[in-house]
Amino acid sequence: MSLAIVDHGMGNLRSVEKALEHLGVPVARTADPTVIASAAGLVVPGVGAFPEAMRRLSRSGLDDVIRARAADGVPVLGICLGMQLLFSWSDEFEGAEGLGLLPGRVERLDAPGLKVPHIGWNAVRFTRESVLAEGLGEAAAFYHVHSLACRPADESDVVGRADYGGPFVSMVERGNVMGVQFHPEKSSRDGLALLGNFARACTRVPA
Repeated sequence: MSLAIVDHGMGNLRSVEKALEHLGVPVARTADPTVIASAAGLVVPGVGAFPEAMRRLSRSGLDDVIRARAADGVPVLGICLGMQLLFSWSDEFEGAEGLGLLPGRVERLDAPGLKVPHIGWNAVRFTRESVLAEGLGEAAAFYHVHSLACRPADESDVVGRADYGGPFVSMVERGNVMGVQFHPEKSSRDGLALLGNFARACTRVPA
């Protein structure tokens, strides 16, 4: 069974697809609910505004498909905006409800005296063991591009933090629901290793 990259028309879909193909992972970039419903795992990427992304997911019914697959125990990985979409609410622009797979909010990145959006490589220090961070040691550097940051309601959902004018949450994981604020597909060896960890987690889910 292949992984499905949920195509909502916003962002870095092809680059994520290429990274997974480079790892030899069967993958389909799709907006077809039938394909998504049969995938071994879902990747929800994204670049852009949270409210518009949720409008697109809602119009296509893909929001409910993602929720249903997550409820079935299928691994879901949100990347950048995709990680933010996993949460309950975002303050971006007019504000919008998210997928609600993780409790918490998305708020403007608090980086006093520094340029926002935050663009560049930052070390992410892992705060606990996780599927995504397996084999990566205590910390790894990843490429970030973002103006907002996730604030989980449950501290136990946090896997890793980075620092940009202060600490921010860069990785989350609650069971089969996982998210990274950075772009693993643009993060060289460690980014590819993280994507490989996710793909292996998908193969361990019973069909």
